[in-house]
Formats: sequence, C-alpha cells, structure tokens
Amino acid sequence: MNRKSLGIHLMNRLSYPQKFTLIGFLFAIPLTLVMYLLISEINSRVDFTQKEIYGNEYLRPLRHLREYIPKLQVLNYQPLNTNLSLPDTKADLEAKMDANFQSLVNTDIQLGNLLMSRKNFIKIYQDWQNFKVRRSQWSLETYDFVYQRLATDIDRLSARVGDTSNLISDPDLDTYYLINATWRQLPEMEKILSDIRLVSQKISLSSDATPEERAQLITLSTRLREINDDLAINMEVAFSNNRQGNLRSALTQDLIRFNSLVKQLTKQLDKTIYQTVSLKYYAYITGSNLALNASFQLGDKTVNELDFLLQHRIDAFVNRRALIFILVLIILALVIYLFVSFYRAVMQTVFVLDETSKKMATGNFDQKIILDNRDELGQVVGAFNKIADALVGANQKITVLNDRLKAENMRMSAELEVTRKIQQMLLPKERELKEVIGLDIAGFMEAAEEVGGDYYDVLQHKGRIKIGIGDVTGHGLESGVLMIMVQTAVRTLLAYNEPDPVRFLSAINSVIYDNVQRMKSDKNASLALLDYEEGMLKLSGQHEEMIVVRCNGCAQRFDTIDLGFPIGLDADIAEFVAEKSVQLYSGDVVVLYTDGITEAKNMEKGLYGLERLIQVIEMNWQRSAAEIRDAVIKDVRSHIGEEKVFDDITLLVLKQK
Repeated sequence: MNRKSLGIHLMNRLSYPQKFTLIGFLFAIPLTLVMYLLISEINSRVDFTQKEIYGNEYLRPLRHLREYIPKLQVLNYQPLNTNLSLPDTKADLEAKMDANFQSLVNTDIQLGNLLMSRKNFIKIYQDWQNFKVRRSQWSLETYDFVYQRLATDIDRLSARVGDTSNLISDPDLDTYYLINATWRQLPEMEKILSDIRLVSQKISLSSDATPEERAQLITLSTRLREINDDLAINMEVAFSNNRQGNLRSALTQDLIRFNSLVKQLTKQLDKTIYQTVSLKYYAYITGSNLALNASFQLGDKTVNELDFLLQHRIDAFVNRRALIFILVLIILALVIYLFVSFYRAVMQTVFVLDETSKKMATGNFDQKIILDNRDELGQVVGAFNKIADALVGANQKITVLNDRLKAENMRMSAELEVTRKIQQMLLPKERELKEVIGLDIAGFMEAAEEVGGDYYDVLQHKGRIKIGIGDVTGHGLESGVLMIMVQTAVRTLLAYNEPDPVRFLSAINSVIYDNVQRMKSDKNASLALLDYEEGMLKLSGQHEEMIVVRCNGCAQRFDTIDLGFPIGLDADIAEFVAEKSVQLYSGDVVVLYTDGITEAKNMEKGLYGLERLIQVIEMNWQRSAAEIRDAVIKDVRSHIGEEKVFDDITLLVLKQK
C-alpha cells in the first residue's frame, strides 16, 4: 500500500466529525506554531529592550559618580592654590556621592542579578567606605591613585552593565549611536576633560609646566578633538535615522554648544606645543569646567531621549502582539464558521443517504434521493440513485452466487476434514509407542489450521526402530498433503530394509522433489531420522537441534545443520547427508520438536525460545515421557496466552528405560 492509498484508507476510517476535527487540528498546528514563533520573537525583543532600559537606569547614578570624583580630586589641591575657586565643598561632594551610592545600592538590589553587576559594585562600594575612613592618612599622590582606581572601577562597572544589558548590541541606528554617545564617547571625553583640569591645577602650583605636562596636555587635546569630531558625526547619523523625529529638536542645541566649547578648549591647548608660549592654566580649568558641565547636560538629555525611544519601541512591539492576537482570532472565527457551514451541508447529505440506505436494507429498493447539490456530494447522490436502480438485478445474481459458494464451501470443508482425519490416522498410536522396547515415548502434534504441515512417526519393522520428525514449510492443505507423502516414503523404505541413511534420505528427497515439481509448488521440508537399537541413537537429516538431558540433569544440544539438507529443495542431496551417534543411558531423555514451539509468540511478540524449552525439560527429566510432554505443552500454552497460534506445534519425547 503506497502513501496515497494509505492516507485515503485512514481518512475513510474516520467519521465526519473526526475528519473535521483532524483537519482543524492540522490547520491549528502550523497556525499555532507560527503564532508562537511570532509572539516569542516579539516577547524576546520586548525583553531585550526592557533590559536596555534597566541598563540606563543603572548607569544614571554611575554618571553622577564620574562627575563628582574628579571634582573631589581637584579639591584636594585647593589648599595649595588659593586662587582656585570651586562651587562645591568636599563635604557637599561626599554627601552627593553617598546619596548616589545609596541609590546604586537600591538599584543593584533590584537589577544586580539580572545585569550581573553585584560583584563589581560591592568592590567599588567597599573601596569608597574604606576611602572615607582612611583619607586623613594619605598624601596627595595616594589620593590621586585612589581616585584613579575608583574611577577605573566605575568605568569597569559601566562597561559590565553595558554588556549585560544589551546596550552594546542595540539594533536601531538612532538608539545605537545615542547609546554609543552616553556609554562610551561622552564618558571618555569627560575623563579627558577631568584630566586636563587636574593637570592644569597641578601646573598652577608651579612656576611653569614641565615638558611632560605639556606633552600630556597635547595628547589629551588631540584625543579630545578626535572624539569630539566622531561624536558630532555619530549624532548626525542618529538624527538622520530617527523615525520619531524627536532627537534633532531635543539635542541639537546642547550638542552644538558642547562641540563648540570643546573646540575652543582644544584650540587653546594647541598653543602648548610652543615652548615660548606661557600656559593659561586658569583658562584651561575654566574651559574644561564649562565643557564638563555641557557634557553632563548633554548626556542627561540624551539618556532621557534614549529611554523615550526604547519605551516607544516596547509599546510598538506590544501593539504588534495585540494586532497578531486579533488577526488570529478573526482567522479562527472565519475558519470555524466555514467548517461548521460545510459540516452541516455534508451531514445533511449523509443523513439523507443514511435514511434511504436503511429503507433499502429492509428490501425497499424503490428509493430515490432528490437534493439540490451541485458539488461532489451531488455526484455521490446521483451515483447512489444509479446503484439503487441496479440493486434489484444484482440482488438476484448475488443470491444465485451465494448458493453456489455455500455448496463449494461445504465441499472444501469436507475435503479438508478428510485430509485432517487421514493425517491423524497416520500418527503413531499409543499402543504402538508402548510396544517399543527400551524407550518410553510420548508425542504431541497440533495444527495451526485444519491441516498441518508437521510430521512425526515412530515405526518398528523386523526389530528396527525408526523415529522421524519433520516440518513442511507453511501449513494448510498443500503442506498436509506433502507431510503424508513424507510419511509414506519413510514407511516404504523401512519396509524394504534400507539401512544406509544416505540412500534412505536421498530416496525420500527424490520422491518428494519429483512430486513438488509436478505440483508446481515451492514447498520443502526439514526432516530428521533416528535409528534406535539397544540404547544407541543414530541421527541423520537436517531439522531443529536435538535435546538430550542426561540422567544427572545436564542438557546436551545436538545440531543437525551438517547432517542433511531440506527435503524437496534440490534433486540430489546425497553429498549433504551425514550421521551422528548418541549413546543413551538409563534415565536419559531425548526431545525432538518443531519450530512451532521455539518460535511461539506471546501477546508482546516475544518468542518462547530454545533456552526456556531446555529449562522445562531439566526441571521434569525424572518424570515419565508423557509427563514431560504435558509439562512442556502446558508451559508453551502459558507463554502464548491469548495470542493466536501461527504455526503447527509438534513434540516427541523419548526416555531411555
């Protein structure tokens, strides 16, 4: 059965409600899968963007710490330079830093695990607490080192949050460049501006700048100019790709002001390259302060606009998700409506066909169905009416054929019964088995059908005892007839006192082979023959293994694969026939069987097996041959249970007296 016919067969076994349910289920699977993938993608993007918002929330207090730490560092030089005037005192700045650290503590409690920032934050917080306790013991150089380390740790924490909150991999150009500005460029520029202010502050304490300080200012100025140019370009890209149009109006003035202040400062710093030019360090301090304030103002506004864009993105995703739900519900409602309408139309036609067929089943064939259907069901109704017209004549023909079939079945049943009786009549009788000298013998044969293909026999002729067991391929009438042929050939050759096993089996094979060819059959048989005389068994022919359980309870297995060849398969088998001798002692048990026992299946399709057969024989070898036979058959039936018997079952038990 190919795939197409198999599908039709399966659909025809379902009722219409089941078919519609199946079709609906098959339709729902891809729809549900697509919907799941779409919703999952939207949820993933919402989570991605929400994590970015969390990152901005965490970075806000860090931005203030980056502002206060350089100011606090500069204030350490105020006692050495009375001309330096700053709006904040140390106490004010430390209070602001404590407030920011407390804000960070609360933020880290909420987001630390999500952003994996807790370890970095705890280190910074502990360093700050240690700084407040031990600062009175430090020199200016130690202060500078501690400030630089604290600022570096804050930069590391900022980088960590940027990585874990997805800020580094934002997919939109406008938000990407805003993030780049607030997370990378502006913090780096603020650090450079703070360094310029600190170097200028140190220069103010001496009469003139050292070459190293001039070089440092030139390096910082060059880097500051590069980043300032990049910032202007990147922000323009963000403005150009801003679909909401909020960035240019909100940030342009602050960006221009900041860029202008940076350019003025770098222009002043460029003069430091000339050794003859005196440094205007107060102008540098003032310029860097102005640029820093402008940077912080630009950064705060940029972060606010960034939060607006990210929240707008989340709202768009949520609206898209709601739209998908609505569309899916509309599609489902439409599909259900069409399914119900189609189902009712089909069931109406089915109902009319069912009622009409019931009337026809009672013998009323004068039934016509009238339906205004122009689809395939209308064709079915038309075909039904034609069938109804033809049923009367067909019914008469069927009645005649049925009578003929009954007669034929009775004839075939009678023939099978005759064959089965002949088979049973040819089996050795209990009286014959008891007459065998030296052996206690019990046999059993049960066909899978009316006529079996198994064979066993125990023959005596002029003092010779010949025991045979075989199995014709398949079962049924043809196999049963072939089994009778084998029995007849064995008995005939025994009557003519043929002692040689090679000639004996070759003659049987020749007869069976010729008959099989005449019958144009593909049957063949396994056949093993045993000659018994005063405790000595001579085994020849190919069949199942022979089992011998010695009087000490140990089992031996004798393979017959090299002792013969299947009967009826080849014209000449003489070269394959061999003989094996087995000495029996008092109490030894010999068991012969067909594969109907070892290959018997239970409900789980498990085979009975040779090992289990041997175990049953070993457990019962001290009993009589009939009791051993009964024990084996009982165990085989227990194994089969309610499963159907698929092959003939034959068993022959010999016990040396």
